[in-house]
Amino acid sequence: MVGLVEVLLFLCVVGYFFNKSRGTDMVDIISNRVQEAYGSFRLPGMFGTTQTVEAGSFSTYAMLKRFGEQKKRKRQMDKENERKMREDSLYQMKNSATPHITLEAKTMPGLACRFCSPAESQPQLDQEDRRKNAIDILRATSHAGRRTNSSPTDWGVWCPHLAQATRVMKYDYPQVAGAVMGEERVQEALETVAKESVNEKRQELLDAGQSDDSFDEDACYNETMRIQAKRAQKVLTGMRSKLSDMALRITSWVLYKLLPCFLSGVAAHAGQVDMIKRAIAKNPDAPLIFLPLHRSHLDYIMVSFILLNHDIRCPMVAGGDNLRIPVFGNILRYDGAFFIKRKIDPLTGKKDHVYRAILHTYLQKVLTAGHNVEFFIEGGRTRTGKPCMPKSGILSVIVDAFNNRSISDALLVPVSINYEKLVDGNFVREQLGQKKVPESFSTAVSAIMKVLKARYGLMRIDFNEPFALSELVKSLRKSETNGNFTPENRRLQHKPSSSSLFGTDVVQEEQELRTLVDNIARHVVYDCAKATSVMTTNALAFLLLNRFRDGAPLMMLTEALDELRSVLNTTSRDIGFTGASEDIIKYAADLLEPGLVTKEKRGSQLFLKPVTMIPNVIELAYYSNSLAPHFALDSIVITVASLLKRQMEQRLREQQKSTDDVSIGRQDLFNVCLQFCDLLMYEFILSKPCQSLGTLLQDCFDRLCIMGLLLQPEVEYTEDQHRARRIAANLELDELDDGSYSEDDYFDDHLDQEDEVRVFLPAEKHCDRIVLQSVLAPYTSTYAAVASSLNLLLNSNSMLEGEFIKQCIKEITSRVEQGQCKYGESVSTDIVRNCLKVLEKRSAIELTNKNGVRTVSLAPDCDSEAEVQSIIHSIEQFVPI
Repeated sequence: MVGLVEVLLFLCVVGYFFNKSRGTDMVDIISNRVQEAYGSFRLPGMFGTTQTVEAGSFSTYAMLKRFGEQKKRKRQMDKENERKMREDSLYQMKNSATPHITLEAKTMPGLACRFCSPAESQPQLDQEDRRKNAIDILRATSHAGRRTNSSPTDWGVWCPHLAQATRVMKYDYPQVAGAVMGEERVQEALETVAKESVNEKRQELLDAGQSDDSFDEDACYNETMRIQAKRAQKVLTGMRSKLSDMALRITSWVLYKLLPCFLSGVAAHAGQVDMIKRAIAKNPDAPLIFLPLHRSHLDYIMVSFILLNHDIRCPMVAGGDNLRIPVFGNILRYDGAFFIKRKIDPLTGKKDHVYRAILHTYLQKVLTAGHNVEFFIEGGRTRTGKPCMPKSGILSVIVDAFNNRSISDALLVPVSINYEKLVDGNFVREQLGQKKVPESFSTAVSAIMKVLKARYGLMRIDFNEPFALSELVKSLRKSETNGNFTPENRRLQHKPSSSSLFGTDVVQEEQELRTLVDNIARHVVYDCAKATSVMTTNALAFLLLNRFRDGAPLMMLTEALDELRSVLNTTSRDIGFTGASEDIIKYAADLLEPGLVTKEKRGSQLFLKPVTMIPNVIELAYYSNSLAPHFALDSIVITVASLLKRQMEQRLREQQKSTDDVSIGRQDLFNVCLQFCDLLMYEFILSKPCQSLGTLLQDCFDRLCIMGLLLQPEVEYTEDQHRARRIAANLELDELDDGSYSEDDYFDDHLDQEDEVRVFLPAEKHCDRIVLQSVLAPYTSTYAAVASSLNLLLNSNSMLEGEFIKQCIKEITSRVEQGQCKYGESVSTDIVRNCLKVLEKRSAIELTNKNGVRTVSLAPDCDSEAEVQSIIHSIEQFVPI
């Protein structure tokens, strides 16, 4: 019967298309007959249910059609009502007040050291100013010209970037190169070179067995003066800057257009800019000396870009002469760059007096003309991601200008710069021992094109609180007079830079000035490192390389990032990102790309894993190393504690005693920590010149005890003992205030009095201690490989320094490939060079330079297998097992 009905319905439908009226009547008749025959029928419903339709509900096809039209009209009415409701909602949102989202207020980073720069000498800021948050300069300044009462005809509304470039304050930038050649210092240098040339030619005649009677001394002198004066003018022409206000405005407009192509933003702290403005208002005659850490070629112009758009005089920037390339070199020159050589003296042992005098005189003329100055305190860009040791050359000129009253004072402004992803690519080639590719016009163009097509995330610039050079010099000299913080009295000694852009002997040879300049430079680098904001990629790379080297699911990484953010906030380290940790990890992993971090699905969870193969892991370590200085002291204490525990357990096993509940002496812990600090003296600046390293280690130890990583049982004293300890402490502090008792002496005596105190390493915190040990493990692994390579120098063999470094890199790579070292980032030319400096300072090796050829050999006292093994053991003991 059902089949017959289907056939009849099909015939009716077909007939309908040929005769609409007759087809409609036929469908009505058949539908009525079917309903009469079955009474009712059942239709399938949703989710397996059924619904019953009574007979006569749709008596005819026309009624069925009308029902469908009603449904259609109802749907249209519903859509129309929904559209009206949506429009009403949008209208209400438009006319209602915009909700104000308040970010978490954080203490402003980069405040000056209150010992070296007392608060009363600094521009005072309100608490509200100090708790401002960083803002995106690209958006904030580009909309500065858009006033709330701007009319649609205001051209600034339609061309905000051009309006901003014309709005900025105009400054006069006088050219000073013309006044350099006539200065007494330059003329004395020319005379010195001329006299040396005369003496050399006379000596050549005597060595050749000829008489010097026919030698015309005056003619030789005059000819040398003419040649050297011509060379001096050429040096000055190549060095000088042509800073121009118009060029700065054009560059600012171009940057507004190009930066958003590859950067998501350029963040700076509004409160920090206010500090600079207030410092200028308080001391308008003092030039600003901007001292940034150097990460990228983009650093050169970004500081000027921010200062220009905040109406602060742009500085003249010291740049390497490797950037003096066609087109781009001229652009930098008009934006304020002056170019200096990386290596001043062409031959070792022979000073280039003319170049030194030109550079020194030009810098002093720049300062006395009222220019601000910017130079990179590290010299070149960091290749490892952590701050490098400072170069004191240009800083010594500024200190000399202050000492001889050429300038009344100067305001030093440390600057910290960080990127979520480095615009310059990476430094893997150089870390593997390969030569740096020199800059050229073609490489610059190709690099720019590559950058504009990629995504590099956020750039962050932090300006530290300006501090007066006069106050800093006064406080450091006072410390040296009291004998508290001089290098001779400190356990961690450092060697003043001998590779500065030009030696401090241009200014004076006195050790006092060299020490003063070096202490200022180290103070600046320490402040910059502490104020550097932690970016998303820094946090993710640090967690992956130090805690989850074998990878981890997203949920576990999220919890670890929450914990890391809490630790950084507790220790007042600024975090350059906000939001949910899960989103931050995904974002950072996308920025680092699959070459550094791999992502895969494991079940229902996302699994992230670092690429630990060479050379990928070297690039990933660059981002992780930004946090290495922050955790360096913690890592030193934990590494030494684990070392002493292993040694104690080994002695107990040799004595066939139980190794349960092994403890170590606290004084032994601090003594070995100081040895470890001394080993890393060229890797990290662990304390400011105005601080005691012993005090910092004590603070670090107490913090680790609070965290539960170390355990120091409390010693119960009687009331008489407590009273005696309070009296002794007060007497010691009084002596410390008088200057007759140094802080290091107090530290030593404090340890001696509590030698009985034992320290335990709780087993439940073993994994957390492993994380901290891994922070410095790549460095100690490199040092151990370099020490092992000293066997190549036995029996008075010497090698070219470059060849020896290649052998060290080969040894480290071999250890990584064989599984003896799990840290591929240990393959680092920079770390190898720093290790050689330590070995030279310890008189284990000798580095000689003959006619520009550097060789390395063992010192005579260490040229034996036993001595080499002793050196190896002294370093390998700090490598975590």
